[in-house]
Amino acid sequence: MTQHPRISKAVIPAAGLGTRFLPATKATPKEMLPVVDKPAIQYVVEEAVAAGLDDVLMVTGRNKRPLEDHFDRNYELESALQKKGDAGRLAKVQESSDLATMHYVRQGDPKGLGHAVLCAAPHVGDEPFAVLLGDDLIDPRDPLLQRMVEVQEQRGGSVIALMEVDPKQIHLYGCAAVETTEDSDVVQVSGLVEKPDPADAPSNYAIIGRYVLDPHIFDILRRTEPGRGGEIQLTDALQQLAETYTSAATAAEKTGGPVHGVVFKGRRYDTGDRGDYLRAIVRLACEREDLGPDFRTWLRSYVAEEM
Repeated sequence: MTQHPRISKAVIPAAGLGTRFLPATKATPKEMLPVVDKPAIQYVVEEAVAAGLDDVLMVTGRNKRPLEDHFDRNYELESALQKKGDAGRLAKVQESSDLATMHYVRQGDPKGLGHAVLCAAPHVGDEPFAVLLGDDLIDPRDPLLQRMVEVQEQRGGSVIALMEVDPKQIHLYGCAAVETTEDSDVVQVSGLVEKPDPADAPSNYAIIGRYVLDPHIFDILRRTEPGRGGEIQLTDALQQLAETYTSAATAAEKTGGPVHGVVFKGRRYDTGDRGDYLRAIVRLACEREDLGPDFRTWLRSYVAEEM
């Protein structure tokens, strides 16, 4: 099997307004909301780095300056912690600024996820790259992105993350029509549709917020018209990429390679919904060695009292 170029760049779209979390996000980016004691966006950057992607471009918008500040050095705070001899907190503060080589670009007009990805074209160039959406946190014990990078390097083209959901919930997601491959966790994608009616959905395989993309996606996004919600949808561009590959008569016509999906069955925390955000905090806090024992004891007591 052909070995394709090693991926080193990750793109994190972070220009959304976070309206579902108002008024908390009126002056604070939703990506900076804490999940226990660390902002959600840091989990996402850590995931990219764990997969070997240490060149990270964040696509931001207005009022997102705290994202840049978080991944920058804070010399005054570091100096204060050094004087106190607080080595533990000092290490935590420095950790975020040492994670990766960070870059930033403004999206400007909020024209959708596809447009946000297109903003990364000058930085990415002619290389495959990963896209990580900040609302989806993937448990580090379930290395989804690493597996996606591996599949892309082996098979080329683009790779999307899929998860089976209740068919009644498929209208909340992009949905994939798939064919099996020799790998049990890998499928070939023959079609995609954004938030279909359950009766029209080709499967119950939902797209979750991880992508490894061939750079040909940029050419398609430049030609993609606004779709659902009046926005440029990444799903529409991937649909065209998959359709072009499967319908092409010759190898030369198969521009951009195939689209595959990695079927994820691990732990995923959705921080884009208020209820799921709270559940993510509880689950992660319960699993922490420093917080878990006392917190689980309190939680059992609280639940028993409420019941």
